[in-house]
Amino acid sequence: MNNSIERILFTEEDLKAACKKMGQQITEDYRGKKPLLVGILKGSITFMADLMREIDLDCEIDFMVAQSYGDSAVSSGVVQIKKDLETDIKGRDVIIIEDILDSARTLYNVKATLMERQPASIRIATLLDKKVERAVDLKSDYKCFDIENEFVVGYGLDYAQQYRCLPYIGILKREVYEK
Repeated sequence: MNNSIERILFTEEDLKAACKKMGQQITEDYRGKKPLLVGILKGSITFMADLMREIDLDCEIDFMVAQSYGDSAVSSGVVQIKKDLETDIKGRDVIIIEDILDSARTLYNVKATLMERQPASIRIATLLDKKVERAVDLKSDYKCFDIENEFVVGYGLDYAQQYRCLPYIGILKREVYEK
């Protein structure tokens, strides 16, 4: 275990099982359809890669970069879309893939932006749902795990672009980000 990690919350095995379960549910819900998976970079990349291999449907993928954290441990409250979709989503079934739902500002803004483009449907799939008071009213349609209000890293989640490559999700020690 990395010495910056207080403790591991979810092991590689936990993550694999959760992706399999969510993939089966999405397969069932979208049978006969060809959903577009929209990954919110950079944090969702590992989760999305594992999840899409568990969806037994013909899917397309695209990506957006939307952020409100920068290199901080706290959201700035300002959401910036730095990379937009290349795919026309009018009339498409869209599933937004996100690493963590906390304040919900980022996902709320992304969803609102995409709704203006007239998709057939939009659902949200999150790896983690943090038990915090939301800045906006938004829930995920699919989620793998609920977590307490801890700063977590690994499996794509980062702090200042570090720790993404950890194969598990762990709680980052406070002294790392409270300098």
